[in-house]
Amino acid sequence: MQSSITRPSSLFKFALLLAVSAAGSNAWSAAVENSKPKNRLAAKAKPPAAAPAMPEEDNTPLSEEQIAAASSVHHGDADCEFKSKVTVTPHPEKPGRFHVQFGKMIYNMAPEPTTTGAVRLEDKKAGVVWLQIPAKSMLMNTKVGQRIVDSCMNAIQVSEAQSAALASAQAEANGQQDSGIGITPDAATAAANTAVPVRPGKSSKK
Repeated sequence: MQSSITRPSSLFKFALLLAVSAAGSNAWSAAVENSKPKNRLAAKAKPPAAAPAMPEEDNTPLSEEQIAAASSVHHGDADCEFKSKVTVTPHPEKPGRFHVQFGKMIYNMAPEPTTTGAVRLEDKKAGVVWLQIPAKSMLMNTKVGQRIVDSCMNAIQVSEAQSAALASAQAEANGQQDSGIGITPDAATAAANTAVPVRPGKSSKK
């Protein structure tokens, strides 16, 4: 009778010991888990990069020629070589001036008249020039005489290049159709009319 009472009591103590041990283990695991960063990716994430600093303002008045040249500047993004990009943005407060951004650098540029028909924006303080021609644009460092980035094309330039390629292909096709073997009928007629006739009975050889 005494042994039957003792046995359940031992089992109860053993079960209680297991429960306490499990609770302690769970508490320790929870404490360890709470000590870890909740988001490991967030813990390893780098701080956001600082926005590019705006360039020093240039308050030099623009001439009428400069303001007139500003109307030919292409705005927006231009895709360049090596998957880079240049963004041209009109100055929000100074008509005729532009902010030209490449990477983390922003240049405060003004148009400069040219005699070649090219559009030229220049930041004289930084010594940087943005050249725009129908086929492409490029950013140059005039202080060292090197190109910063080349083969930049705005959406307008891409459209113009496609139109020029199509026109060239059509002109080539029309030229081949008209000339046949490469001699135009007008040229052949002119050559026949200006040829010196050979008189009958006389040889052309001496």
